[in-house]
Amino acid sequence: MVDHDDARLSYDGQTYRLTQRRHLVNGGTEPITRYLIRISVDRYPGDPERSNALYQENPLTWEEIDLHAWYGLGRAEPMDWTPHHDRDAFKEVWLLFSDGTRHYPLYPGQTCWIEYEYEVSDVHWGNWFQRAVRLPTKQLSVQLDFPANLQPAVWGLQTSMTAEALPFHTPIQHHVEEGRDVYSWSTDNPPLHARYRLEWDFRGRSDDTDDRTPPSRIMAGLGILQEGDPLLRQSARRFDLPTEAEDARRVVAELNSAAERVAQAHVFSKGMGIAAPQIGISRAAAIVRTPDGDTITLFNPRIVETSAAEDEQFEGCLSFFDLRGKVPRPLAIHVEHEDIDGNTHITVFERGVARLVAHEIDHLHGCLYLDRMRPGVEPISVEQYRGTGKNWSY
Repeated sequence: MVDHDDARLSYDGQTYRLTQRRHLVNGGTEPITRYLIRISVDRYPGDPERSNALYQENPLTWEEIDLHAWYGLGRAEPMDWTPHHDRDAFKEVWLLFSDGTRHYPLYPGQTCWIEYEYEVSDVHWGNWFQRAVRLPTKQLSVQLDFPANLQPAVWGLQTSMTAEALPFHTPIQHHVEEGRDVYSWSTDNPPLHARYRLEWDFRGRSDDTDDRTPPSRIMAGLGILQEGDPLLRQSARRFDLPTEAEDARRVVAELNSAAERVAQAHVFSKGMGIAAPQIGISRAAAIVRTPDGDTITLFNPRIVETSAAEDEQFEGCLSFFDLRGKVPRPLAIHVEHEDIDGNTHITVFERGVARLVAHEIDHLHGCLYLDRMRPGVEPISVEQYRGTGKNWSY
């Protein structure tokens, strides 16, 4: 079994270096004389044809990897290794509990640290790193270390052999250290066969636009349901307030947590909002964060009156963030909603905030902004959109 699995991945702008440490425990009845590791890369996740073409033309080599391994704390003893599988995009290696002349098997009941290190250029390595739990493991930890000038944004997904990808249950920690952005995450007693995948985007890099992770995938990794999920087309169930006040508070806490994650990955100069169905909760709650930094919380909202005057401006949606679409909306809306104590209020919202609020109320009724666009008008890709970083104009 593995008492502690610790991975540290650093990037210098061209090359990734992985240092992997494992504290092994032999709980069996026979001595352990070798340990199997796998080095797998994928430059273009989600585009297997492009990746296959890359590795067929320019395969990953042993010379590039420059693998080294050690036994014991502080790299006390070098470990020999021998190839097990040699493929264009992955290698499997037996780490040997020997250095060619001496042998130091791990006997039953004994423990030891092993450490190995290798490099892969960013020509071969994409913006992701995955840990798979193949042996019973007590603690799993990962650290990513990137140049701060690349403005990295990092998120995590957990999968298993039977479950769909979900965001990590615990947040990824971040701190800045001598011009480096360092991200750390750990978990205890991960289930066998679970896979923990960290992904990132370098917002400060303008020379690899074609290779960047699609915005929709980033949002999915942050826990936002994507178009096609049936929950986005259902009417959310209203709260019975104040009876369900505690449930309502929990939902709002989840919405604010999601908003914080999303805000780390994208700057919302126009403001932003999230409705509960977008995070997998079919309840009638939404939050809106205005460009001025205010947060509006809405329970059981419905639009009861709209202005005759309207305008048509581009909107985006976290549930299909690769697109932007021109949507006609009233310039003012009157919204009936409840507070946590069950009191009913009617609030008037205008212009950009009215657009944000109307967008989120639509979500609570299974409506997407695509349904609001004029017939014959199609959305455009985010690459074509020129309004990023600007507020709506009036």
